[in-house]
Amino acid sequence: MTLAPNRHASAQWDVQAPRTPWLHRIAGAIGALLVAACVWVFWGADAWHERTSVSAAHLGASAAPSLEHGAYLARIGNCALCHTAPGGAPFAGGRAIETPFGAVLSTNITPDPTQGIGQWSANDFWRALHHGKSRDGRRLSPAFPYTSYTRVSRADADDLFAYLQTVTPSARPNSASPLAWPFNTQAALAVWRALYFWPQPASLEPDGASPVAGGGGVNAADAPGPARGKYLVHGLGHCTECHGKRNLLGGLVPGNELAGAVLPGVPWHAPSLQDPSQAGAASAADTVALLQIGAAGGRFVGGPMAEVVLHGTQHLTDADAQAIALYLQAVAWPTSPVARPAQTSNADPRAARIYEDQCADCHGKEGQGQAGAYPALAGNRAVLMAQPNNAVLSVLHGGFAPATAGNPRPYGMPPFLLQLGDADVAAVLTHVRSSWGNQGAPVSALQVQQIRRTQATP
Repeated sequence: MTLAPNRHASAQWDVQAPRTPWLHRIAGAIGALLVAACVWVFWGADAWHERTSVSAAHLGASAAPSLEHGAYLARIGNCALCHTAPGGAPFAGGRAIETPFGAVLSTNITPDPTQGIGQWSANDFWRALHHGKSRDGRRLSPAFPYTSYTRVSRADADDLFAYLQTVTPSARPNSASPLAWPFNTQAALAVWRALYFWPQPASLEPDGASPVAGGGGVNAADAPGPARGKYLVHGLGHCTECHGKRNLLGGLVPGNELAGAVLPGVPWHAPSLQDPSQAGAASAADTVALLQIGAAGGRFVGGPMAEVVLHGTQHLTDADAQAIALYLQAVAWPTSPVARPAQTSNADPRAARIYEDQCADCHGKEGQGQAGAYPALAGNRAVLMAQPNNAVLSVLHGGFAPATAGNPRPYGMPPFLLQLGDADVAAVLTHVRSSWGNQGAPVSALQVQQIRRTQATP
């Protein structure tokens, strides 16, 4: 018996399977790229960074670190200021460092074996500074400015670590930072680091200044210059952390590392260190005096910078202060003198009356100030900056220069927080910014209100 062929079955064999649509292929490729990006963010970037970090772990390591030089580095790097809570033990942590995403609590860096860094090695400490990772491999928050400290030489890192091992141990436990999710996660830090952090070469200090084992920094026989100043400004001094412009995710904007920025949560304005109309270095001598004394040319530092001078820069050696001044001069933007009228009358009699009653006795009827005591307001760069934040905060909370060895009993300005309302503060600052040849923009009551509302007490 012969069976007839099944035409339907043979027809099925002749039909080819449908091809994968091109959209599916594109989706697959995108998925593969996303997987690769995630692998890079969460493993590849850090692995690539640590390839150089680990290989350089012993490069330039000091056989005999200098405790004296380490103590100097701790002072000029302002380590105690950030790592000491108000009223707390030195270097025991707990101070809140404000960021756009919430406060980060500093950690205990005393040699306590449980809560501090007593069980750390010099390599562990170098890893934290250079690569931004803790001894246990955790990614550190960039509120600890390893984005700057990655430029610190191995010799300086060893000297600093050796000094910290000699401070009084404290068993103060480290506290979790009150950051909101997801900013308190290692995943968020992985993404941020992949976007904005790249460790610097470890073999030499920037600009070819060779580290000296046991002595740290450049060779003392070398004349200080802009290269040494750059190393201090962008490294242990971490000036860019306050004076650099940042994007919405907190990354420094390339090319604007010293261009000035408003500090999160304060809101003092760290002026541009390049713009001569803000804090750009016009005179090396004045810059040295401001760093070491806190006052120069009838001006004094205030706000958060007063703390930096008090606890940090006043301890700079003359050579290092001069090197910083030379570097800031080298990066300052060029400027042309602006012709100003001899005097400009103010049309608001109420503002003039407030100035006469509250300000003239110290700052002078013509804003000329008093030499060695109260700064002049005529032509004062801090008063005339486009953003009036610092002027408003100085009126509200007063102005206090740091008490330094070169200026142990500075004069101060009382706060007017409770005495003057928003409209009064705006009026008197507008008067100051438009009188005696000043050509600053007016200040509105709304600006004062916003600054008063968002500020934290200095």
